[in-house]
Amino acid sequence: MSEKLHDRKEAGRLLAQRLSALERNPDVVVLGLPRGGVPVACGIATALQLSLDVFLVRKLGVPGYEEFAMGAIASGGIEIVNPDVVEEFHLSPKDVERVVSKEMLELRRRETVFRGARPILNLNRRTAVLVDDGIATGSTMRAAIEGVKRLGAARIIVAAGVAPLSTCLILRAEVHDVVCLLTPRDFRAVGVFYEEFPELSDQDVCSVLEDAWRTGARIAA
Repeated sequence: MSEKLHDRKEAGRLLAQRLSALERNPDVVVLGLPRGGVPVACGIATALQLSLDVFLVRKLGVPGYEEFAMGAIASGGIEIVNPDVVEEFHLSPKDVERVVSKEMLELRRRETVFRGARPILNLNRRTAVLVDDGIATGSTMRAAIEGVKRLGAARIIVAAGVAPLSTCLILRAEVHDVVCLLTPRDFRAVGVFYEEFPELSDQDVCSVLEDAWRTGARIAA
């Protein structure tokens, strides 16, 4: 495989090939992490005719260094904070609380936009496939993993276009399988490993979900 993926659509197509054993399995739910993970998840669910939905996760950025994650929150009240990062940046409990409160508001807003009136996901005794376009430190994905565990998922598979090999190894210890197309040792940023990596709007996410549900994917129930 090339050292780069063309776009998120290609990532979904290639991951679907790797996950072909799941095809048409009614006990499998593909969950895209908005925003970038949703087009990838749609490609998988459409190709394999699987149930599809989103799972909301928000990174907790260090104040003043927002791209640096100190943890993440996810649907269902999941909160993961890395104490080593908090200590390194000399953050007080109030500093952390302010970031959590801000990101919780955005998570709830996205729940309304992306899920609307659909009921809470039913993952009891099912296989959850958590999908993102790329994974850096793994903090947001770990929050998603904890979230689907609390919703009763029997098996969890992580699927991504790109992630550092070290991150894949860490996540593999927490789930049943990790499927990643590119696992570079020299990891800089997710977008570096895509030829086309446009920023996605809320409307883009909603549109790709609707297209997937019309063309083969099922609405998760």
